[in-house]
Order: sequence, then structure tokens, then C-alpha cells
Amino acid sequence: MTPFLSEQTFLLDTEAGQKLYHQYAQGMPIADYHCHIDPKEIWEDRRFDDLAQVWLGGDHYKWRLMRGNGVEEDFITGERSGWEKFKKFAETLPRAIGNPMVEWCHLELKNYFGYEGFLTGATAREVWEQCNHKLRTDPALTARGLILQSNVEMIGTTDDPCSDLSYHKKLAADESFPVKVLPSFRPDPAVNIQKPGFAAYIQRLEGAAGRSLGTIDEVKQALSERIAYFDAHGCRSADHGLDALVCRPVSDSVATAALKKARRGESLTQEEIEGYQTALLLHCAREYAKRGWVMQLHFSCMRNPNSRMVALLGPDTGFDSMAVTDSCGAAYRLMDLLEQEGSLPKTVLYSLNPADNAWIDTLIGAFQGPEAPGKLQHGCAWWFNDHKQGMEEHLTSLANLSLLGNFIGMLTDSRSFLSYARHEYFRRVLCGLLGRWVEQGRYPDDEELLGGLVQDICYRNAKRYFNL
Repeated sequence: MTPFLSEQTFLLDTEAGQKLYHQYAQGMPIADYHCHIDPKEIWEDRRFDDLAQVWLGGDHYKWRLMRGNGVEEDFITGERSGWEKFKKFAETLPRAIGNPMVEWCHLELKNYFGYEGFLTGATAREVWEQCNHKLRTDPALTARGLILQSNVEMIGTTDDPCSDLSYHKKLAADESFPVKVLPSFRPDPAVNIQKPGFAAYIQRLEGAAGRSLGTIDEVKQALSERIAYFDAHGCRSADHGLDALVCRPVSDSVATAALKKARRGESLTQEEIEGYQTALLLHCAREYAKRGWVMQLHFSCMRNPNSRMVALLGPDTGFDSMAVTDSCGAAYRLMDLLEQEGSLPKTVLYSLNPADNAWIDTLIGAFQGPEAPGKLQHGCAWWFNDHKQGMEEHLTSLANLSLLGNFIGMLTDSRSFLSYARHEYFRRVLCGLLGRWVEQGRYPDDEELLGGLVQDICYRNAKRYFNL
């Protein structure tokens, strides 16, 4: 019987896979090019009061499990004490057999707190006291300490176009902290005209721009100015979260009419929504291409389907799901329009629906270019797919239909400073898969060649792709 989370063999069922992980993948730095960590917490070097704060706070993966176990919301996002919340999670976790949260959680407990047992309701107090003692006494368990001991070289945060990037400026000037903390441009509130709060956001953007934004051209110009500002402060990437990809080119007058209707609070047709979104997506993509930025597109997500709970708790609280969307045709049209005019930036496509794997992997092959190896990327198994099966399906599809050796690897997409354990998880899955292919005679057992490929995928490809 294989021991639980065996350092030597976890997710590594061949000698070839074990060698690839332990000798080549394990020690590579992390380029975490997309996450939701708050740069303010890095600058202030936040110290956490207890395990619930650092481990449960903001982690909607854990919250979903607790809700699935019938835990009352007061023990999840409510006013109960940290211990009470942690105890409820500890009682829930053993029932999640087969869920990657079991493995992630115990990797985090092992890597950062030295706990090698199994978290249950019965062991909750022991874990709570051990981890809290370390949080109080270990100088490596602050925000910066956790980043440094995780061997992180770069962090790409997610930032509103209106941000003054004050904490990025402070971090860039701080020679005592060697990690690059770079902003990423996230213009969703300006692009997603159909979302609640759009009109109020355009007012905010007017404040940042210092003038009124009554036409689509004025909105474009404001975003261009903010892109230039972000570029001057180290930005290398933009990120767009869309329900579905769209490509419905319209005239500026049509897009302006949609803008005016939305600002008056009037309902829009689907055609008006898509026309406005397309106008800004195309404009932003052209700006990114000028600067050598990466455009990241996330789609096929059903956000906030539980309207009652979202009304109570707000977005990003664990009430999202996969969606079936018609993004394929729009993706081809969008890429083609940009390619025709020489304005297609380096682009990463992430779908929350694994049924989209194959068409994404064939699409990226249709629009590659000499600007970079793997100019178009199929982003890593995202969100509900970042488990062993989802990662292997993504990697296998990418290998079957494209060049796996040019893949830019894993990201955390997380608000937690403990989530770097997911890079270990991904690296083990990757090496386990490659090791099996070697053992099956599908690829030569060439250690130098394989080791280089693994290190490229784990770190070097992303470093080159994002111009770090």
C-alpha cells in the first residue's frame, strides 16, 4: 500500500516520473502569472491571527465543501469564531475523498506547518494548536515569508484599471523583497456592459480619466491611457473574464448607443451587449499587441447562478459553475480579425468547460506566429478542472494536438498565500504523466531532454512568455 502523500511517490507511479519530479521539477522557481493576492498584504507583510484566517478566509473552494456538507453559513462566512469555522471544515474534509481539496489541504499543512497527519474532527484541535503556534512564532509564516519559502520569483496580481497601483510602486522600490509583484490589467467592469454596477463603474473610470466618457471612442481612449499607465509600472499581461467569448463587430455609433442605454439603466439586447464588448475587446487587444503584453481570456463560466446567496454575500463567494457556451466560433472570428490587421497579441485561452479542450488546442495551432514559441496558449486546467483528471485531460489534449513542450504551466488563481502547494501538485501530475509515457515506450528515456522539457513547462516557458 502506498502511504498517503508519500514524498517520494505521491502522483508519481513510475521511476521515470519520480526522477523527473525530484531532480528537475521540484526545485524550479514559481512564476505565478495570474492570481488574486492583494499587493497591500504583501507590502504590509501581513501576519495572520490564526489558521482560519490564513486558510479559510476568502477560500471559496473550502466554503463549497462545507455547504455541501450542510454546514450553516454562519460557520462559513458568518460571525462564528475562527476555531468554530475550522472545526466544521475539519469535520467536512474526510467526506471529500477523491476531491483534490483533500490533497491540497494536506500538502499545505505539511509544507508550511509540518503537520503530517490527517485532518478530521477528531484531530482538529491538535492541528489548530500546532499551526497557530507556528503562525505566532515562525517569522517565515508572514505574507512575504510564505512567498519566499515557496520559491516564488514573480506574482501577477489582478488589478482594476482605475487603480493607482500604489502598492506595486512601493514593492518595486523595496530592495529588501526580491520577488517581482507585477500588476495585471483587468478591465471586466468596463467591458461587461450587461453586469450590475456597469454605469457606476463608468463614473469611476471618468474620475480616473479626468473627463466624461459619453462615447465608445472616449471609453477606448480612457482605457488606452490606463493601459499606458500600467505598462509604465511593469504590467506584462491583461486578463478578461467573460461569460462567453464574443465577436460581433459594430460601428462606433452602435456601440455608443449601447453605452448610453446602459448608463441610463435601460435593458440591452444580446446583440447590443456583444457589439459593445467586441468593440472594447478588439481595441484592448490592439493596445496589448503594441506593448508585447499577453492577453488572457477566461470563459465558459456561469457566474453567480444562485441569486439569493449572491445577494446576501456578493460575488466570489463560491456560487459559480461551469457553463456550456458557443465560444468556439467567436474565438476563431476574434483571432482572425486581429490576425488580419497584424494586431493579434500573445493570447492565453482558458475555458471552465473541459469539453472545450480539443477545439482550443486546434484553434491555437491555426494562429501561431514567430513572435514567441506557443504565441497562442491553451491555459492550464482552470478552477474546477485543476485536479489530477482535469490536468491530465488538458495536458493530453494539448500534447495530442499541439506542442506540450511550449506550454506555460501552472498558476494559482488564488487569494491564498498557501496555494503555492498547487504548483507542487501540478508538477507531480505532469511528471507522473510524462513518466508513464516513457515507461510505455512512447518517448525515449532521455533524462537530459525530458528534464529540460519539464523545467521549461514548470517555469522557463512562462518566464520567457511574459518577458520576466
